[in-house]
Amino acid sequence: MRILLWHVHGGWTDAFVRGRHEYLLPTTEEGGPWGLGRAGRDWPHSVREVAPGDLREEQPDVVVLQRLEEIDECERLLGRRPGVDIPAVFLEHNTPKGDVPGSLHPLAGQADIPIVHVTHFNHLFWDNGMAPTSVIEHGIVDPGHLYAGELERAAVVVNEPVRRGRVTGTDLLPDFAREAPLDVFGMGTAELPDALGLGPDEMSVVGDLPTTALHTELARRRLYIHPLRWTSLGLSLLEAMHLGMPVVVLATTEAARAVPPEAGAISTSVAELREAVRRLVKDPVEARARGEIARQTALERYGLSKFLAAWDQVLAEASRGAVGQSRVLAVSERRPH
Repeated sequence: MRILLWHVHGGWTDAFVRGRHEYLLPTTEEGGPWGLGRAGRDWPHSVREVAPGDLREEQPDVVVLQRLEEIDECERLLGRRPGVDIPAVFLEHNTPKGDVPGSLHPLAGQADIPIVHVTHFNHLFWDNGMAPTSVIEHGIVDPGHLYAGELERAAVVVNEPVRRGRVTGTDLLPDFAREAPLDVFGMGTAELPDALGLGPDEMSVVGDLPTTALHTELARRRLYIHPLRWTSLGLSLLEAMHLGMPVVVLATTEAARAVPPEAGAISTSVAELREAVRRLVKDPVEARARGEIARQTALERYGLSKFLAAWDQVLAEASRGAVGQSRVLAVSERRPH
C-alpha cells in the first residue's frame, strides 16, 4: 500500500514507517511543518520524500491525516477529497483542550473519515460523535536494555517546559530537585533553571539530542521522572521504560493505565512521588529491579509488531471503505457515542 502522510510527530512516525508499506512524505527545500520529509532520520528505504507538486503522479492509496488542514491540502495537491475520493484516516495525537468533558472532536459530525486515537484516554475523553473510531496504542522501536543507572541523578524529557508550564508539570520540578539532581532533556529547555530559580547543583540542562544519544544518556541516570499533567502519553516515558529505567510518574491521563506501580512509582500525590525519587536514587538494586519490570511492561504493551499489525488492519479496512463501526483494536469492541 502507498501511504501519504506528513512528518508531524517524529517519534510516532519512527514506529509507523517500520511497516511493510511505501510511505510518501511531502518535502520542500524550506522544510517546516508542510515539507519536513525525513528530516535526516534513519528510516527504511520504503520512506520516500516527494515534492508536493509530484504527489498527484504518485497516486497514493490512502492518506493518514494528522491535522485538519491536511484535508484541504490533500484535495489541492491530489485533486481528491479525503474520505470521499481517496481512503483516509485521521490520527488524533492529542488530549482535548478547554471544556474537556464536553469536548466535541472536529470530525465528530461525519462518518467518512475514521478517527484513530493513540490512547484509550483520548478515545474516552473526546466526544467522537458519529465518527467511526479505533484505538491503536503506541509502538516503540526497541532501543534495547541499555540501563546502567550509574549517575545518582533523575532524568526528565520535556519540550518547551517554560512556555507550557503547568501542562508539562514544570512547576513540580523544584519539588523533585530537592530529592535528586535533575538532568533535563528536550527542546526549548535552556531557560528552565533560571525560570525556576534552580542552581547547577539542582538542575542541569542537557538539551535536545539525537535519538541514539538521548537513549544512551537517559540510561546513565538512576531513574526517570514524568511530571506531565495533561498529555496524551509521552513517548519518552515509554522509551525510558524500554531502556529498563525505573519511572516516577504522575498518575494522569493514559499514564495511569500504562505504568504499573512496580515499575517505579505512580501517583497523584507529589509527596509520594518525592519519596520514591529519594528512595530510588539511593538504592541502585531496587532501581534496577523496578526498571526490569518497566521494560517488560513496555515490551508487552507497546511492542512494535502489535502496533504495526493494528495499523495494517485499519488501513486495509479504510481502503475497502469498511469504516462503519468503532472498535478498540486488540482490546474490546466499542460503538460510537
